[in-house]
Amino acid sequence: MRLFGTNGVRGVVGRDMTPEFATRLGRAIGIFFNGCVAIASDARNSGPMIKNATASGIMSSGVDVIDLGITPTPSMQYYVRTHNLSGGVMITASHNPPEFNGIKCVGPSGRELTRDDEEKIESLFSEGAECVRWDSVGALTYDASATESYVGAIIARTDVSVIRSAKLTVVMDCANGASFGSAPMLLEKLGVKVITMNTRVCKIPSHPSEPTEDNLSDLISKVKETNADLGIAHDGDADRAMFVADDGKFVGGDKSLSVMAKYILSKKSGIVVTPVSSSSMVDDVVNENGGTVIRTAVGSPTVARVMLENDAIFGGEENGGMIFAEHQLCRDGAMAAAKMMECIAKNGPLSKQLSSLPSYHTEKRKTDCPDAVKEKLLEHLAAVYKDVKTDRTDGLKMIYGDGWVLARPSGTEPKFRIYSESKDKDVAVRRANEAEAKAKQFLESFN
Repeated sequence: MRLFGTNGVRGVVGRDMTPEFATRLGRAIGIFFNGCVAIASDARNSGPMIKNATASGIMSSGVDVIDLGITPTPSMQYYVRTHNLSGGVMITASHNPPEFNGIKCVGPSGRELTRDDEEKIESLFSEGAECVRWDSVGALTYDASATESYVGAIIARTDVSVIRSAKLTVVMDCANGASFGSAPMLLEKLGVKVITMNTRVCKIPSHPSEPTEDNLSDLISKVKETNADLGIAHDGDADRAMFVADDGKFVGGDKSLSVMAKYILSKKSGIVVTPVSSSSMVDDVVNENGGTVIRTAVGSPTVARVMLENDAIFGGEENGGMIFAEHQLCRDGAMAAAKMMECIAKNGPLSKQLSSLPSYHTEKRKTDCPDAVKEKLLEHLAAVYKDVKTDRTDGLKMIYGDGWVLARPSGTEPKFRIYSESKDKDVAVRRANEAEAKAKQFLESFN
C-alpha cells in the first residue's frame, strides 16, 4: 500500500485524512523511529485534530513526543537535527487547499525520509500493530522555543549589518500560515521596515496558500503602493518563498532561483542541484558564474539527497523552494527570504538583477488525473513522442533544439503537470497546447 507521495501523506480531511487514519499511521511512525519524536503543524483548521491523533498513535507505540506547536516545517526540521531526536513529524499539506492536510516525516538529520524508509512505515501501517501496555505508553511534552531558535540560526548565517544599512522596506505575506510568528520576528531582527499581511491564523485563509502570481495580487498591489524594495510570500508551511520585485512585478521561481544561485556562487564556487522541471536559465547562470548543475527528479527530498551526495553548495526548485547547504539540507522559506534581502542590500534592486538574466518563456499546465491512471498516461505520451529525444529522470521530458516539454504526474495531487519552455513564447505555448490536448484526449477514454 503506497501512502507517501512527493512530500508526505496527504488527503482531504474527513475523507482520506481522518483521526483514525492518523492514529494508525502515527503508531507505524513511532515503531519505525523507536525513539523520541518532535511533532508540529502549520496553521490549518484541522491541524490540532490530525496532530493530536498522530501524536496519540506515536505514543501508543511506546515513543515519547515533543509538541512544538505551530511552526514552519524547516523550523521543526532544525529542531530535530539540533536536539538529537530520532525523527520529526510535520502536520501540513503545504500549498494544498484548506480542506487538505498531511503527515510528513523527517529523520534525525532533519531531512525527509528516503523512499525505502517510507516503505517500511507503510509496511508497519499495513500490519496494524497493537498498542503497547499501559505502563509503556510514551509521554507528551511541549516546547515553545523552536521558532525562536530557528530564527536565531538564520540570523547567525546572514549579514545583518549590510541589510540594516540598506534600510529596506519589505512587505511580508504569511498566507495565514505557519510563518505568522517566525516571519515578522525574522524581519524585525534584520532591521528592515516591515509591512505584514495575512498574519492571523484563521479557518479560511485570505488567499490560497500556493504563492502564485494570481494568488498574490494583494501583495503585488501593496509593494507598488508602498514603494517597497521587496515583497515576500510564503506558502502554508513556510518552507518556500516567492518574491515581488521593487518594480511591483511578480518574480517566477526560476528567476529567483537563478538570482540566488548567482549570488551564492559569487562567494563560493561549487555544485548547484535542481530538478528537471527548472528552467534552462538556471544552467546558463550557473555555468556563466563558474558553477556546475546537477539535475534530479522533482521533489525537495531528492534535491537535498543529491546535494548531500555531491557536497553541493546550493539547490532549489522552480516553485520557490531553496536549500542552503550552509544552513540545513531542506528547503527553507525564511532562509531564502533573508538571503534575498542580503543579495539586494549588496547587489542592488532586484528588478535590476532580474534584467540581466537570460530570457526564457515557460508555459505551465495541469489537468485532473486519477492516481491510478497517471502511469498509463505517462506511457501513452512516451509512445506519442517516441521520435523525440527524451529524458526519463522524472516523468517524460521531450528535448528539442530550441526548448523542452516536461510531462509528469503530480506527487501531491490527483493532477498531471505539463511544462513547456522555449526562448520563443509562441513555440512554448504551441507545444504546451499540443501536449495538454494529447493528455486530455487520452484521459477522456477513461471517463
